[in-house]
Amino acid sequence: MQIEVVPILLFAVCTTALCVGLLMVGRMIGPHREIPVKLMPYESGMDPIHDTRRRFDVRFYLVAIAFLVFDVELLFLYPWAVASRNPVGIDAAVSQDLVSSRGLVFGEVMLFLVLLVLGYVYTWRKGVFQWR
Repeated sequence: MQIEVVPILLFAVCTTALCVGLLMVGRMIGPHREIPVKLMPYESGMDPIHDTRRRFDVRFYLVAIAFLVFDVELLFLYPWAVASRNPVGIDAAVSQDLVSSRGLVFGEVMLFLVLLVLGYVYTWRKGVFQWR
């Protein structure tokens, strides 16, 4: 076996042992009350006792879509943050080109954030986040 693989295998064994150990400790120490209410399926904060054709309120879907849209749009900021840091080991000419285009990229990101805030304000004004 190569010596470079040993730390990875040791890490995998330790994490597996830790996970199994924590699950066993929780099972031994934790309470064991299995009442019928705990064994019922639970979905979207509603009791599953009623008819299966019961209608859901559209607010569930509006909040879920708004969360997904804003969450995914904010993920686009991570590559920009990583790409905008100062590069190390690049010659002066390339570094100067990167610095001159950095203002344009910053402006585009600020426009993106303004559009994101406008979308958030629009959904707020439409009452998507109000739970009556």
